[in-house]
Amino acid sequence: MTSTRLTKKPYAVASGVCIAAIMLVLVDFFLKDAVADSSIRQLLMLAACNVLVALSLNIINGMAGQFSIGHAGFIGIGGYTSAVMASNLHVWLGGGEATFAHSFVVVPLCLGASALLAGVFGFVVGLPSLRLRGDYLAIVTLGFAEIFRLVIATAQATDTSTKPGVFAKIGAGLSSLGGQNGYQGIANQGVPLYAGPFWVFGLAILLGVVAWRLKFSGWGRALRALREDEIAAASVGVDPTRYKVTSFVLSAVGAGVAGGLMAIMRDGTPTVNPDNYNFAASFDAITMVILGGSGSVTGSAIGGIFITFTVKAIELLQSTSVVQDLRRSIEGLDLNALRMILYSMVLVALMILRPEGLLGERELFQKRATKLPPVDAKGR
Repeated sequence: MTSTRLTKKPYAVASGVCIAAIMLVLVDFFLKDAVADSSIRQLLMLAACNVLVALSLNIINGMAGQFSIGHAGFIGIGGYTSAVMASNLHVWLGGGEATFAHSFVVVPLCLGASALLAGVFGFVVGLPSLRLRGDYLAIVTLGFAEIFRLVIATAQATDTSTKPGVFAKIGAGLSSLGGQNGYQGIANQGVPLYAGPFWVFGLAILLGVVAWRLKFSGWGRALRALREDEIAAASVGVDPTRYKVTSFVLSAVGAGVAGGLMAIMRDGTPTVNPDNYNFAASFDAITMVILGGSGSVTGSAIGGIFITFTVKAIELLQSTSVVQDLRRSIEGLDLNALRMILYSMVLVALMILRPEGLLGERELFQKRATKLPPVDAKGR
C-alpha cells in the first residue's frame, strides 16, 4: 500500500505541474488578447512581483527576526543584472520583437544570473552582520542599499587608455549602466521585455510554495527558534552563524528574482533606473511584511497585493477632476505629498486596528490545532 502511494506520487506531481503550466500559458495569451488596457496587465504583474519581494523579505524580517531595511539593494542588483543580460541575449537571438518562444531562453538565464549575483551580495552583507541586531543591523543594510544606488547613479565614464587600471575599468563598466538616466539597453534601444504573465505568475506561485515549505520544515522551525531565543536554540545544536547567513542568502536570492522580473516585465518600462531602488522601495517591502503579518507566508503575499493596489488607487484618486481642481485652486499644493499622507493614514489605521498584521504569524490555509480533552489529576 505504501509503495503504491510512493510510486504514484511522482506521477501526480508531474501531472499537476503540466496542468499548472498549461493554465499559465492560457492566462498569458488571455491577458495579452482579452485585456486591451496594458496598464491593467502591468498592475496585475506588478502585484505578483511585489508578492515575491514580500516573501523574500519575510525570511529575514519575519522568520529570522532580523531587521533589514535595505532590501531594495538586492532588488536593484537583480534588476540591473537581468536587464543587461536580456539586452545582450536579445541581440544574440537576432533582435526584433521579444517573443514568447525566445523567453524560454532569455528569462531563465536572466533570473538565474540575478539570483546568483544577489545571493553573493546577500552572503557578503550577511556574514559581517552576524554580531549585529536591531537598529545596528538596519543601518548596515540601509547603507548597503544606498551605496549600491549611489555608485550606479554617480558613475562617470573614464578613458581607460589614459588611466589604465582595475578601478578605471570598473568605473567604465558602471558608467555603461546609464548613471542617473538609467540603463536603456544596448545603444539605448530599450531593455527587451520578455517576462509575461506565464513567468511572473508562475514564479510567484512556485516561490510561494517554496516559502511555505521552508517555514514548516526543520530549517524554518530552527530559524524561528533562533528568533525567539538564540542562546536556548544554540544550546540544543542550532548553529546561529549558518542559519543567519543562509537566511540572508535566501532572502537576497528571492529579491534578485523579483527585481529581475520587474526589469524585463512585459508592459513595463524598458529602462532600469537607480531611483527605483531607493529607501522608499525598501520601506514599501517592510510595510508589506508587517501589514500582512510578520512570519506569515500568505500574510506577506496578501500584504504585497494590498500595498500594490492601494498605491494604484491613490494615484487614480490623485488624477480625478476633483483633486485636480483642488490643486488649481490652492497654490502650492503638492499632490505627491498628499498621496503619501493618504498612504500613511491607511497604514496607521490598519496598524491601530490590527497591530499584529492581518494574519499575525498564522497562515490563511493552516489547519487549526485540535483541542485535546481535559486530563484529570490521575492522568486519565
